[in-house]
Amino acid sequence: MLKDHDVIKINCDLSDKVLKGAVGAIVMVFEHPSLAYEVEFLDEEGYTIDICTINPQQIEEVIYI
Repeated sequence: MLKDHDVIKINCDLSDKVLKGAVGAIVMVFEHPSLAYEVEFLDEEGYTIDICTINPQQIEEVIYI
């Protein structure tokens, strides 16, 4: 399971501001009534573009090595 501060990439458009392939950071994990993640998306200058609640099927973890 993903946790707070993990970096994810979305696999679908979420809004007109957050499009497929956007990268964001998990800011909260919801376990009830079902698993979901609140994710913050930032612009190039570090300002928040949007905060979205996303289900696990919409994301994949980004792993940096």
